[in-house]
Amino acid sequence: MSIEVVILAAGKGTRMRSSLPKVMHAIAGTPMLGHVISAARSIAADTIHVVVGHGADHVKAAFDRVSWIDQTEQKGTGHAVAQALPSLADDSRVLILYGDVPLIASETLDKLVAHCNDEAMSLLTTNLNDPSGYGRIIREQDKVVAIVEQKDASFEQLAIQEVNTGIMAVTAKHLKQWLPRLSSDNAQGEYYLTDIIEMAVGDGIAVEVCQPASPWEVQGVNNRAQLNELERYYQRCRAEAVMADGATLADAGRIDIRGELKVGQDCYIDVNCVFEGQCEIGDKVHIGPNCVLINSRVANGSTIKANSVLEEAVVGEDCDVGPFARLRPGTVLSAKAKIGNFVETKKAVLGAGSKVNHLSYIGDSELGENVNVGAGTITCNYDGVNKSKTVIGDGAFIGSNTSLVAPVTVGKNATVGAGSTITGDVAEAELAVARGKQRNISGWKRPTKKTD
Repeated sequence: MSIEVVILAAGKGTRMRSSLPKVMHAIAGTPMLGHVISAARSIAADTIHVVVGHGADHVKAAFDRVSWIDQTEQKGTGHAVAQALPSLADDSRVLILYGDVPLIASETLDKLVAHCNDEAMSLLTTNLNDPSGYGRIIREQDKVVAIVEQKDASFEQLAIQEVNTGIMAVTAKHLKQWLPRLSSDNAQGEYYLTDIIEMAVGDGIAVEVCQPASPWEVQGVNNRAQLNELERYYQRCRAEAVMADGATLADAGRIDIRGELKVGQDCYIDVNCVFEGQCEIGDKVHIGPNCVLINSRVANGSTIKANSVLEEAVVGEDCDVGPFARLRPGTVLSAKAKIGNFVETKKAVLGAGSKVNHLSYIGDSELGENVNVGAGTITCNYDGVNKSKTVIGDGAFIGSNTSLVAPVTVGKNATVGAGSTITGDVAEAELAVARGKQRNISGWKRPTKKTD
């Protein structure tokens, strides 16, 4: 049988108090619906159908490679799944998921699908100390015979701690038999998907129960407080995985990983660091506090000091960056290069051992090995229309407060005097000085403060 997934994502999420569709609110930088779609893809589903309603255009614009199904009226979970019936192949197994239950694990989904066949459907339940708000699992002789929603439950049924998560796997053939028979004769006036449990039992179809490894997998989000709870749990899990791989964290509760972070052994990550996209740090790397790395790589032995931001940057071995450095996209540092405090780089390649220590901007530039750039230096790479490149040869020395007006080349072992504005090429080993002649004026009177 093929595997099809139906993800219910049509709700407005009134309690979120937001114009954003509920399933678009993010966990670790990814919309909740994105997490669910990723889990569905991890089990090699043949087709993923997403049922949308509120904010459908916004949701559709965010994802591809899914089949969209519109639910123009929200009449309950049974009604939502019914909208997908015409799109389901008769011989498929259908896994039903929820766009606001983002942390479901692929291992759990594998178990559900494995227990679904022509003679059985599978249901995901969990046991909660406080089951308030959940449908209760009704058993007879330890067999599941029904699910009762809280608003329809008796006093005795409310004491049951095994609850329905809403997640299940059913053959398309059975769904097409049962969903048209649903009734809205209940306290909510809705078509409950859970009512198919009784239909399955009545038709002699076994209800196989699976449970997740952790109740967090099936925790849904109805408000921002619950969203934050899942965010913190998710981040704690990521932190534990990073520590297991060999990183020391100053505080496992103060790191955010919004993508993938690969770490080497004996690296150290201080507090309040954020990693976005695809990031990799090597062995014995030290990341100082309050740093942000976005799609960046830091090689073995390098140090990123406090309050530095790296975006689409590559840092070689034994480099020293920061504090308060900003490495923008296209920055590549070779081994033992140094970027100091309040230095910004963009599309800049620094050779081995080169240094830009203080208060400089280096953009659209290529620096050779062992170049020393003085404080306050700027590569003037933009003329208001086009970007141009600055090339500085091996061993060159650029004095403080220099402006290099691109396109320009400074040759190997050349020197540029402090305070120069360089508009032409400097040959190898030459000294370039470009500044106005100093005049000292005697008898000059300092201004005095005016009085009323």
